[in-house]
Amino acid sequence: MDIILGIRVQDCVILATSKAVTRGISVLKDSDDKTRSLSPHCLMGFTGEAGDTVNFSEYIQANVQLYTTREGVELSPQATASFVRQELAKSIRSRKPYQANVLIAGYDTSSNIPELYQIDYLGTKVALPYAAHGYAGFYTFSLLDRHYRPDMTKEEGLSLLQQCVNELQKRMPVDFKGVLVKVVSKDGISIVQE
Repeated sequence: MDIILGIRVQDCVILATSKAVTRGISVLKDSDDKTRSLSPHCLMGFTGEAGDTVNFSEYIQANVQLYTTREGVELSPQATASFVRQELAKSIRSRKPYQANVLIAGYDTSSNIPELYQIDYLGTKVALPYAAHGYAGFYTFSLLDRHYRPDMTKEEGLSLLQQCVNELQKRMPVDFKGVLVKVVSKDGISIVQE
């Protein structure tokens, strides 16, 4: 019952993840952060099987940081998303594939453009203006289709995100303990709301 929502606005990307960790009908933790900072301008949100997501996200985080250290260059969000897609595509052909779905939110400092990528466990990557994994998509895509505009400001994006969260709280049968909201902009990654 994980929720991951991403909205790309005019000058940043907003990423929201549910704080609950559940197993069956039990809530194991109510303050989980389902994101990993891959670089100063790139954030990965993930959902899927608990062990796979943590293992995969730490693997990606370590390899992106290793590349940055070796080459002295920060990977662009598009390059990071391509690397993540390649690793998921390789894993699906192995004996132990990762069951992880990912959103990559980033700000390309060379072109000054925010970017949002959705990658599923099969290694399918697509750049989108807004994206969701988990049950969030079933309840929020109609709101996002209706109210999203490419020229939205950060405040308008946060307002749209709040509408989506309100809809999820009204319709979801399970309490997801609220959302952790992070913003990726030219200034880096910041937490907006816990």
